[in-house]
Amino acid sequence: MTRQMTGAKMVIEALKEQGVDTVFGYPGGAVLPIYDEIFQQNEIRHILVRHEQGAVHAAEGYARSTGKPGVVLVTSGPGATNAVTGLVDALMDSIPLVVLTGQVPTFMIGSDAFQEADTVGITRPCTKMNWLVKDTDKLSGTIHEAFHIATEGRPGPVLVDLPKDVQFATGTYTSKPQVKSHYQPRVKGDTAMIEALVEAMEQAERPIFYTGGGVINSGPKASQLLRELVEATGFPITSTLMGLGSYPASGDKWLGMLGMHGLYEANLAMHDCDLMINIGARFDDRITGRIADFSPGSRKAHIDIDPSSINKVIHADFPIIGDVAHVLEDMLRIWKARGRKTQSEALTKWWEQIDQWRAVKCLRYTNSETVIKPQYALERLEALTKGRDRYIATEVGQHQMWAAQFLGFEDPNRWMTSGGLGTMGYGVPASIGVQIAHPEALVINVAGEGSWLMNMQEMGTAVQYRAPVKQFILNNERLGMVRQWQELLHGERYSHSWSEALPDFVKLAEAFGCKGILCTDPADLDDAIMEMLEYDGPVIFDCVVEKHENCFPMIPSGKAHNEMLLGEAETQGVIQEGGAVLV
Repeated sequence: MTRQMTGAKMVIEALKEQGVDTVFGYPGGAVLPIYDEIFQQNEIRHILVRHEQGAVHAAEGYARSTGKPGVVLVTSGPGATNAVTGLVDALMDSIPLVVLTGQVPTFMIGSDAFQEADTVGITRPCTKMNWLVKDTDKLSGTIHEAFHIATEGRPGPVLVDLPKDVQFATGTYTSKPQVKSHYQPRVKGDTAMIEALVEAMEQAERPIFYTGGGVINSGPKASQLLRELVEATGFPITSTLMGLGSYPASGDKWLGMLGMHGLYEANLAMHDCDLMINIGARFDDRITGRIADFSPGSRKAHIDIDPSSINKVIHADFPIIGDVAHVLEDMLRIWKARGRKTQSEALTKWWEQIDQWRAVKCLRYTNSETVIKPQYALERLEALTKGRDRYIATEVGQHQMWAAQFLGFEDPNRWMTSGGLGTMGYGVPASIGVQIAHPEALVINVAGEGSWLMNMQEMGTAVQYRAPVKQFILNNERLGMVRQWQELLHGERYSHSWSEALPDFVKLAEAFGCKGILCTDPADLDDAIMEMLEYDGPVIFDCVVEKHENCFPMIPSGKAHNEMLLGEAETQGVIQEGGAVLV
């Protein structure tokens, strides 16, 4: 079906046809025709943010928590350039976004017109694909293609740049079913390679599943199949920061997160395994440590829908290109058909070794009766919110790692954090995007005061749209992760890793129209958290914590998995020798 309409109306019609119910944006001259169309309809809700970076992060939170693409609408020039950080963040973490940017009229492009920028050129390395639409007749088809590319294969952000005259002009609208894309990523894995992997699983004596965000991106079926495979084989499982929730934290096969601040047992199991099965992760440097010593004695399988990820960092003995859900389905079918075989005696010994590593209790810390330890704050937050309809976002830094260590995730899509880019300022808008998508849920942003201040203006968005999001700030009055590295690696030279002019967060909350809560005493913490949870609007919780607490375990940069710093576990009698534990 084709119809005649203006380009601006085409944008709204295409969004409706794609099932979009929410757009995060900020108006400006180059997108006013689209905003006029938004005004004249009621099917799509527009959320007015306070900054374009906030719009993209909010859309990321919406996308990550729903599995649907997030949609952003911003104006030309600075509107588009302000969105760049969010675009790179989404690209690194494989978050599906469709970003619509205004552009000066086509006849003015290249003339240095007011609020003109080469948006397509600037964002080419920041997006999975981008377009400058100069022909109104091609506009609807381009938007439909944009949604297809953003969501199929390895998800990611795409951008459509819309000159103002194209928005005003009348053209022919083409419906979604008539649009056939040339982008058709491979979803079925090679059967022969899957059979070879299953055979290796049957022979493995020290196997491990290493999972990532690709499991979550593949959809709920992938997480369910992963759980079935883990329980059926009895193999241990660990995860990257982005993969938390794909397997339940309460599961007895769960080793916790691995990597730079991963758990002792997860990292040593990765180092000593003889078969590593990577499912939807990309072997990033925070996981591998020193590549030459990364899991040196193992054969490695890599399941990923992105062909460019295979053999990019680590050589795969079993490379399988395909969608995680499809590949896991075939793995289970083939494994069952071959008789569900494992090396049970060797597997029992492997678990005995893992239990020895678990006994180290690598997350131990010395609590205090006078000052709130950040670990204790998160333990209490976990205890008081466990079992609720809960979504957690974070900023970036020590608090992010502590949240990953101390909060348990039973399901996918419940954990929103900036992994690959490590974007400070992500959490406030992302948590608001999650709350907009799930208005009745409990949404908490675990933050550090430094990161939180970067996009604090979005609390105005939370108040305007009555989003009762809870901002849980672990306030150590320091840039904690920077300070930790300066202590451990730079001779305790604390160069500009603290602020001497922090706001009163309670008064700041009141200025925004939120509730502010201050807690400084461990004895008051539970009551204060409950006050936060019971309040039916947005809350800024200033939890003043120990200023110089370090986040352990930690693999120093450039070291291997069996060269961890253990913090309290080391000082309490645990000696580490090439992965062995002597008490």
